[in-house]
This record gives sequence, C-alpha cells and structure tokens, in this order.
Amino acid sequence: MAGVSCEDLVITLNNFREKMDLAEALSEININTTSKSRRKNIRKNQKFGYYDEVSGNFVPPKQLLIYLARMGSFTSAPRVLNADILDDDVNLPKNISRSELIQHCQRQPKIHPMVKRAFRKARNSSDTNCGVKVKKLNAVSRACSEYTSGPHNIRVLQWNILSQALGQMNDNFSKCPDEALEWNSRRYLIIEELVEYCPDIICLQEVDHFNFLSHILETQGYTGLFFPKPDSPCIYIDGNNGPDGCAIFYRKDKFDLMKVETKILEIWKVHSNQVALLSVLKIKETGQEICVTTTHLKAKKGALLSTLRNEQGKDLLQFVQSNCGDLPLILCGDFNAEPNEPIYTTVLENSLNLGSAYADCDTDPNLNSAEREPSYTTWKIRGEGEVCHTIDYVFYSTNKLELEAVLDFPTGEEIGENRVPSLAYPSDHFSLVCDFKIGNS
Repeated sequence: MAGVSCEDLVITLNNFREKMDLAEALSEININTTSKSRRKNIRKNQKFGYYDEVSGNFVPPKQLLIYLARMGSFTSAPRVLNADILDDDVNLPKNISRSELIQHCQRQPKIHPMVKRAFRKARNSSDTNCGVKVKKLNAVSRACSEYTSGPHNIRVLQWNILSQALGQMNDNFSKCPDEALEWNSRRYLIIEELVEYCPDIICLQEVDHFNFLSHILETQGYTGLFFPKPDSPCIYIDGNNGPDGCAIFYRKDKFDLMKVETKILEIWKVHSNQVALLSVLKIKETGQEICVTTTHLKAKKGALLSTLRNEQGKDLLQFVQSNCGDLPLILCGDFNAEPNEPIYTTVLENSLNLGSAYADCDTDPNLNSAEREPSYTTWKIRGEGEVCHTIDYVFYSTNKLELEAVLDFPTGEEIGENRVPSLAYPSDHFSLVCDFKIGNS
C-alpha cells in the first residue's frame, strides 16, 4: 500500500478487526434474541450499521458490507486472466457409448475404483421406482443406476465438483495425496460420477473447466449453460483455467430450453460474488415445463456470514419467483449452510412450497425437516481439522413434484479415514441424486 507506513497499516488492520468483531457480535444478537432486544442492542451502536425494520436484521456499515460481500477473492494479488483451454488435448469420439466412456474413465492412471452407491426409495412414493418394482418401503435398489428416462420422471444430479484451481492451490486438504488433486487425476473421476447415474439434469458448482465437461457430456447427449462468478477467486491463482461458476446440463433429446436467466446475488442491494443460474426446460413429449435453478452461496462460519447467506437466499428466492411463476421448481446447490441456519428455514417457509428432497425421503413424524437431513454432504480434512456436515441441498416443489428416491451417501468406512477428495473421489462434496415424478404417468 503506497504511502502507508507500517504503523498506520497496523492501526488500520486493528481497526478493521474491531469492526469485524463488533459486526459478528451484533449479528449473533440478531439471530439469538427477540426483535425488541435486537433493536435495543443494535441502536446502542447506531453509528456502526443500523437496524432494518423491514427484515428485522442488523445491517453492517456500507464499507464493511462491500468487503464482506466480495470476501473470498484474493484482492491483494494481481489477476491472472487465463482462458478455459487446459483440456484442448481431449478428443473423444462423438458416438462413444456410456459404457465405453465409463471404461475409458476407469482406465485412467493414478485413480482408484469409485464407491458404488445405492438408491433409497422415498417412503411416500408409489410402488414403481426407477423402472424397478420395489415391494418393501425404503428398500435399496442398485438397479436404479440403470435408470431409463421417461416423459413423467426426472432424475437430477446436484454436485459441487471442487474448483481445480482452489482445490489444488488453496483449500489445504491436509490428508489428500497431491496426485489426487491433479486435474489429470480428477477430471475423469468427475465424468464417471456424472454419467454413472444417467441424470436428466445436472447442476454443478465450482466449475472452472466448463469446456471439458461440455465436450465430454455432449457425447452423451447433454448440452450445458454456464455462469461465472463476477470476481472468482480462481483468477488470482497462477495456472488457473478461468473463473469458476455454476453450470446446468440437460438431455437434448428430452428437453427444449425455453428460458435462461442469470443473477449476481445481492446482500442489502450490494452485489456479492455469488451467482445463480436459472433455466426453464420443456419436456418434449408432454409439453410440461419445469424451472431448474442452481446456486452457490457464501462460505465461512459465524453469525455475520450466516446472516449474509440468508440475505443472499432472500434475493435468490425473489429471482426464482419472478422468473418461474407457477412452474414446478427444482432449486439446488451448495448453500454453505447447515440445516440449523436461517437460510434453510427461509427456503422452506417461502411461498414456493418447497421441501428438501433428502429430508423428505424419510418422513419420520418425530423429526422436523432439519433433523431428517443426512449427517453429511461433505467430509474433508483440512489443516484446521476435520469437517463433516450437510450444506448441499435439492429443494423441490412439493405440490407439483413427487419424490421417488434419493442416492444414499457412502459410509465413513467406504470413504476412508483420509476422507475426500481422494484418489477414489474427486471432490470434497458428494453428489446428490434425486428421482422425481411429474405429471400423470
């Protein structure tokens, strides 16, 4: 910082930390106290942010809010503006079959066999599941991986695939072998996971090799959409392959693309660095339209960041409502929020009549939705310790779509003591796969 002495810099940093600590404390009060107590405590600090009467939230001062909204990019480093060209060596036949592609993936060096996961039937679904008759409720059927797409059923795969630039250079996976983080090791493991379960629709986050995915998935009949983050942290890393963002792929033989909308999510009218990608797809055989939206909300723990995620979520829901109307909706992504955070309740209590697919798969009357969520969707070991929690979701219109099955997660034993990513699994998040029925079958 030119013209700033070391002493001035220390004072500035200390002042910034004090503001951050105060903002965190006020956010904690905001989450854990009544509206009256919130107003009282926040107005004591009215020179530092304000109390929003409409939302009932503490709003940080504008300068701090701008920093928080953009936090995550390496703004002290120069940008390295690279194009998405690191996979130009890939050239597979356009007519390669699914089984041939999976075999090609499995022949790649340095990788281990992936865990084969099973589907679990939803308690309230009809007797036919994935084309397989299941007599026992909640029975497990591996035959569901041989899913046959039809006009009245939809299989959706949701996955944060882990940005290559961030995973290899920034995320500090302390137990993961270096070779497991190399792109040549990871890329075909990603493809194998995507094509293994024959999804109709694929929603992805942290995509920084879109051209590779697009090229390979095109051989399987998919076409895709991509929307990058406005200031992706990837572009501050040497050797990057361009910005990361969200992507949606869909089967061209099943759907027509009717509409695409993108959104840079806002926090109290300040643009953040997180995005949403929305598509309206029409099933060719029936004419039924469905809205599919994917997003990746802000990371990091704490009451302040939890509040910011909730504000992003409110903006996301307004965006979806304004573009989807009364269509059946699938809203999925990495929300970076556990089920006890405000954003989870905000989504479920919205007028869109949404449910969480994995929570709804087992309708135990003694548990609420948050308590029925899986124990984890991500399980990793970083330098600061082990992280095992649920932050990824597939939300859906409960009044327009019938949940039929979900793909179960591997056990801790199957994952291995060093967790993921690994030579057997390419991301620190697991894919979520859900089967829905739509319309009359």
